This record gives sequence, C-alpha cells and structure tokens, in this order.
Amino acid sequence: MAQIGYVCLGANDFDRACAFYDALSAELGGKRLFPTPHGQMYRIGSGPMLMVTRPYDGGEAHPGNGTMLAIQVDAKDDVARLHDKALALGGACEGKPGPRGAFGDFAYFRDTEGNKIAVFFPAAR
Repeated sequence: MAQIGYVCLGANDFDRACAFYDALSAELGGKRLFPTPHGQMYRIGSGPMLMVTRPYDGGEAHPGNGTMLAIQVDAKDDVARLHDKALALGGACEGKPGPRGAFGDFAYFRDTEGNKIAVFFPAAR
C-alpha cells in the first residue's frame, strides 16, 4: 500500500524556518530528525514527515497558491494553542481558531516563509 512519506516546505531563510519548526514541532510532540543535503527533516506524530528545505534548483522558495499543509491534532484545545504558538513564533494569521461547519475545529496560519498551515481537530472523533 502506498502512502505519503514526507512533505517539503521551501525556505529562503533556512535558519529562521528551522527555528520556527523546532519550536512548533515540539508543541506537537515531534522533533528534529536528520539533516538532508538541502534541508532538515522533522517528525510530527505518526504521519508523513516534514522537510524544511532550500530549493534544489538554487532559486528562491515561493509558497504555493492553494497549497497547504494540514496537521491533525489530538485535542480540540490544541487548535487554538498551536495557532497562538505559531503567531508568537512570527507566523501570520490566516484564519482564527474555531468550528468550520460539521468538519471540526480549524485554525490557519502562515509560517515565517509564507507557507500556509492548518491545524485541525475533526468533529468525527
């Protein structure tokens, strides 16, 4: 059976991006795993890994329009807590924590490189 192994997020200020994800992954019970030739791999939960990376082509990293990484959390309270932590780390609000219809509780932010991240607790748990 195939599954997603990891997701890459590009970074222009690599050290700042890693500092952001060092702190955010710790809030999620995750950690830094290993460096790659262009990036840093993180483990967040039991799902796919996350790699913060310098673009392989040597060009500038750009967040994708319509691209988003969504992280499922274990408790409803984690949605607001992680959103607040991301903003305290220099992230930008893209949607305050709260219910989103029958889907559950969600919050949206951009990391220090402009990548859009969602944290969510699904209603059907």
